[in-house]
Amino acid sequence: MDNPTKWNNIVHKYRIKGHDLDSLTDIAVFVEVVDAGSFTAAAGRLSLSKAVVSKYVTRLENRLGARLLNRTTRRLSLTEAGRLLYERSRGALEEIDDASAAVSRLNQAPRGTLRINAPMSFGVLHVAPAMPAFLERYPELALDVEFDDRKVDVVAGGFDVSVRIAQLPDASLIARRLGPCRHAVVASPAYLDRRGRPRTPAELAVHDVLTYRYQHSAREWHFTAADGRATSVVVDGRVRMNNSLALREALLAGAGIARMPTFAVGEDIRAGRLVRLLAGYDAVEVSIYAVYAERRHLAPKVRAFIDFMAGRIGERPAWDA
Repeated sequence: MDNPTKWNNIVHKYRIKGHDLDSLTDIAVFVEVVDAGSFTAAAGRLSLSKAVVSKYVTRLENRLGARLLNRTTRRLSLTEAGRLLYERSRGALEEIDDASAAVSRLNQAPRGTLRINAPMSFGVLHVAPAMPAFLERYPELALDVEFDDRKVDVVAGGFDVSVRIAQLPDASLIARRLGPCRHAVVASPAYLDRRGRPRTPAELAVHDVLTYRYQHSAREWHFTAADGRATSVVVDGRVRMNNSLALREALLAGAGIARMPTFAVGEDIRAGRLVRLLAGYDAVEVSIYAVYAERRHLAPKVRAFIDFMAGRIGERPAWDA
């Protein structure tokens, strides 16, 4: 017997009601008896009485309908059936213990593979660039990241965590807010030189408008004026896309006006490549969330990612500076 504590843990772990698990307990005790060389020695290693150890082995023999041990007052020896069971079972029990230990290690520190889902544009611009620092902080982690602008099923997709940009997260999931996602109405200087600059939301109705397919209220844009008054305008542009990065490229090329998340165009506004329009009107603001399926027993790798991204984004994201 190499590690009495290990086998003791296995025995007590599986000592619960149920025929199959009773069998596993009996087999673990049987293997311990063989390794220890006697019922008395096995009882000491397992912190059980000799009578209880004998009971487990006898129950196993009765269940299998075969004698496993030849018992004498001086020594124990394996029968043919006993040797077969011992050789097959010992390795299996070690595999079970190794698997349990591996799961325990996973729950002690961030390690293993973390499966992440994120929107395409936000993922390319702000998740992917953060990964080197994240992996440097947690060297035992590997990442499997999928970018998709569509709302995916976190559980069915096999993801540990999903980054979502929305007004409210899915009620069936647990969510933590990572920061705000503000929007700005923008256009290129070239477009504005050609078509003029709208001063109120109502004037957008006569401009070339680009819309994002998956955006909330994509065809009806809502604003809040400086005096708190709410206003909205229905837009009906000829161009609709399903990706913010593609929309940005079209804007830079002078294709029209779009309502864009500042995480995608903040740098362009600062550099003058795009112009922020409708001063005095606030566009829609939503939130960036990390969503996951389970609140209890949250894996350290998931918690590590959420804490890392919350610290990186925050309530005053760098792209809004």
